[in-house]
Amino acid sequence: MPPDLKLPAQTRSADRLGCLQTAVGQHLRSLEHGLLERQTAARLLLLAALAGEHVLLIGPPGTAKSELARRLHRVFDGARYFERLLTRFSTPEELFGPLSLKALEDDRYERLIDGYLPTAGIVFLDEVFKANSAILNALLTLLNEREFDNGSTRLRTPLISVVGASNESPGDESLLAFHDRFLLRVPVAPVSDSAFTALLRLGDAEADPPPAAPAPLTAADRAVLLAGLANVALGDEALAALTALRALVSELGLAVSDRRWRQLVALMRCAAASEGRDQLDAVDLWLAPYAISADPQTLARLADWVSVEWVRAAAQPLPWLDHAVTAFERQLELEQRLPADTSTDDSAGKLALARTIGLGEGPGAGDAPGSAGDGLQRIRASKLEDRLRRSFSPVHLAARCAQVDALAARAENANTSVAQTRDALAAKLEMRLWLPPALASAWLNAHATTLATLAGFQARLVATRAGFADLQVDPTLPAVAPPLPLPLPLPD
Repeated sequence: MPPDLKLPAQTRSADRLGCLQTAVGQHLRSLEHGLLERQTAARLLLLAALAGEHVLLIGPPGTAKSELARRLHRVFDGARYFERLLTRFSTPEELFGPLSLKALEDDRYERLIDGYLPTAGIVFLDEVFKANSAILNALLTLLNEREFDNGSTRLRTPLISVVGASNESPGDESLLAFHDRFLLRVPVAPVSDSAFTALLRLGDAEADPPPAAPAPLTAADRAVLLAGLANVALGDEALAALTALRALVSELGLAVSDRRWRQLVALMRCAAASEGRDQLDAVDLWLAPYAISADPQTLARLADWVSVEWVRAAAQPLPWLDHAVTAFERQLELEQRLPADTSTDDSAGKLALARTIGLGEGPGAGDAPGSAGDGLQRIRASKLEDRLRRSFSPVHLAARCAQVDALAARAENANTSVAQTRDALAAKLEMRLWLPPALASAWLNAHATTLATLAGFQARLVATRAGFADLQVDPTLPAVAPPLPLPLPLPD
């Protein structure tokens, strides 16, 4: 008996899933190699194939849609590959094989399907919505049931996944049923300006050598993964998020079938199982926009909703803190500009005279610059300026500093809370195999932006406190604590 069969079945399954996770990571690197900004598409293609679902790539020509499909077929051991560009003139024979003349002699309407779509594991159909109704009707059963009617016989096909491609989502209502067969709709755009230089440099083997080709995944690997789906619980957090998503979808007027909701949950479970998790959470909802949205605009809106409402990964402008800090800064500026509270002091006239005589109002006036006399005059002027400034009691200054300290403490508490949220999210994302790195970075960067905003407010509070502490002090003034510049608002 092999050593691994002596282990409990649950332990063997966990070990196999661990090996599968490593293999999937290697295949993802191969899928993405040399393809810029295609991490999301590559991950969704492979995840959908492992879950037995189909994917629609939506984008202009020349954006590596067919290349992704060709690479996908190499992931699966023994999977045949079939590819066709469809037009309104395409015939069923191009996809399903020619009619068998020998079968016709025996009064049987059968096709020679070997080497055609019914015998393929991975299929790529370009311009898929341009096919005529005869082809689309035949594809409906094949995509959904994995079966093909060859004459009077219904055959089971080895189909793993169909990758469709189109320049845009279909507008014709007659195509909606076929459109619904693709669980994921993935926009594929030309590379951004930031990646354009890297695009031009593709092909430099020395700069970017291809990774070693990993061993292909077998049917047994897929079976182990799919068996593990039953061990992944939905979880209260994921259930609440999906319930809220359904309410939003209804509000937006989107039609989502019961079958699609169940397929989405199964896809989420597939991702969790392959990552070694036993429960879904709100982060898994990043997949939902690709399954629910019918167009890129809706996808972007739903993706933002997931990020803000459930992942809590949105930069916070902190208006409550901005208003409070600004109020203290204005109060400091006001108190710095207040004139001395006296009607008998002639310091203002003395200061003007000192500036005219001591500091000079033209060539030859006063002592020479840098001389001892010039220094004395400046000291006298500085003292006179201090007498012109409003003085405050020690209680007033202590109260102002305490008020700023109280606000600074609240800012520090907010800083600690955001940092803890960021660290918790980073820990949760660390082992996420399928989450696109760009999306994970965007979520974490949102918290980094909030922390940077907080740091700016904290620096302003330090400067403001120093300004209050530097105000003129008069111990003889009444010990009256000043009110707050404004009631401190509560955090949003």
